[in-house]
Order: sequence, then structure tokens, then C-alpha cells
Amino acid sequence: MVRILSDADVAACLDVDELLPVVRSAFVSQGRGEVERPDRPHFPVGAGIAGDEPLGTGLAMPAYVHGADHYATKLVGVHEGNATRGLPTVNAQVVLTDAETGQPAAFLAGNRITNARTGCIGGLAAAELANTPVTLGVIGAGTQARWQARCIAAATDLAAVRVYSPSDSKRACAEDLDDELRAPVEAVETPREAVAGATVVVTATTSTTPVLDGEDVDDGTLVVAIGAYTPEMRELDATTVERAARVFADVPEEAADVGDLREVGVAEADLVPLSAVFEEHAGRESNDEILVVESVGSAVLDAAASEHVFERAQTTGRGTDVSL
Repeated sequence: MVRILSDADVAACLDVDELLPVVRSAFVSQGRGEVERPDRPHFPVGAGIAGDEPLGTGLAMPAYVHGADHYATKLVGVHEGNATRGLPTVNAQVVLTDAETGQPAAFLAGNRITNARTGCIGGLAAAELANTPVTLGVIGAGTQARWQARCIAAATDLAAVRVYSPSDSKRACAEDLDDELRAPVEAVETPREAVAGATVVVTATTSTTPVLDGEDVDDGTLVVAIGAYTPEMRELDATTVERAARVFADVPEEAADVGDLREVGVAEADLVPLSAVFEEHAGRESNDEILVVESVGSAVLDAAASEHVFERAQTTGRGTDVSL
């Protein structure tokens, strides 16, 4: 039997407070080399349907954490044209397979899992590397901006949040978060207003040009860049990166290739694995340091988060069992 978990089932089984230590443990396993994380193939799809040009990109992201009962394969479709259809640009599903027998075990809606585990990266980074009390400046007002704020709120003593986006979406985001979080949240009109006085700055955009001025970043700020994941994408300017005492990365070999770091000549050898922070091998050395965390995401986190959600579903009876 295979258990199918809808988005509603995943939501019922996903608690940020419980997920944070799961993601932290997965980072430690990744840093120790106790995982399998093959290269993720990606390929154009849709050519021949409405012309010769592809309509999107397909990705497969497999991973296994040693000792886990299941390995995971996340299947992702990125279709920019979905915006005009009223559909999500990114759609993901996660397949869990029994690691002992190879039998299929579960099929999970993957968007919420992806968003939550990515949010946990910011939450864990803030808990370990931010000066307190935490004042959060968020640049971006989409789904991931909300997840970053709620995970940082769960992991730290969050005092206030300021949200900036060039569109009116910042107001809806601020209203949603103000209703949800215990800290006051406001929308601001410029990136400078979001960044000024913040102890943590999160960039959660799909920009190809820098979204903040590094001169506006206060000494002691932790900057978490989670939007850029290709050489063409860039959220941070050279000043922000050059002012940083250290740059941490969830996957250094991949992070070095994104626009934020590639454009300023930061190589893999210059990056500190974020896992080293959780092992207490690296971290903040003074209150005045600017620190940067560059995140591209890791299938290892998907595997750990999906296993956690599946276990909760088994315990609570969520989902539907089907026979293949």
C-alpha cells in the first residue's frame, strides 16, 4: 500500500517547531557526509506542444539520509507561464521509497514541504548567528517571505518585522504576518527602510539584479539570501558580500555558482558550510560582524522533512492508502 498525502494532509502534519530540529539534524548529517545526494538532473519540457520552444523545466531531486527508513525523490516542475493561468510557477511532489526493500511507501504534495524546509534554513541561521533581540527586514513578499518570517519567529525571540516589495504585495504580506506572528509587522516603501536597524535581513526574491544596497546594511547584521539559485539570479550586491566577515552556504559547491557570489569572485573554498555552525565549528565571532548565509536548497532537507511528515501521518492516520 502507498499512502497519498494531499497538501491539506501535509499541512496537518507539519509543525514548524517540530520541523526545525529535523532540518538541523539533516544539515549535520550532510556536513558529515552521512547522506546520498546525487546531482539533480534538469531538462526542458513541453517542446512540440505549442511550438518548438519548451514550456518549462523538469527536475528530479533524489536524496537519502543514512539510517532513515526511506529515501526521497522530489519531482519538480518550473513553468513561468503558469502565472497567467492562475497556477503556481513551481509544483513539487515527493516520492518516499522503503530503503530496505525498495517498495513504494508514500506520495506527498511537495510545495508546502519545500517552503517549510527552506524557511527553517533562515530560522536556524537566525537562531545561531543573529544578534538579539531579532528585528527582521524582509525583501520580497511572496510565499517564501512568509515562511522565512514564521520560521525565524519560531526559532528566535522576534521583536519586529518590516517587509518591502516594489509591488503592493508587501501590504498583504505584512497584514498576513501581523495576524499570525506575535511581533508587530509593517510594510515599508524602500529597501533601505527594511534593512535599517535590522539584525536579520532576508532576501526572498527571484531577482536578477541586487535588491539592496550593501552600504545600508548595519554592522552586526545577518543577511540570509534564499532566492537566487542560478548563475543568472542575483539578490546581493558586491558591497554586501565584501563587507561580510564570513559567508556560509548550505551547499557550498552549488552556492558558489549563483549570481550573488559568482559575480564577486567568491569561490567554493571561500565558503563555510552551514553545517559547521550546527556542529559549533564556526559561527559569529563578534557582535559587529556582518555575516551572509547563501542558500540554494538541498534535497537532503526534502528527504528529512518528508520522512518526518510521513511519520506524523502514520501516527495520526492522515492520508489515503492505495494499492498500486
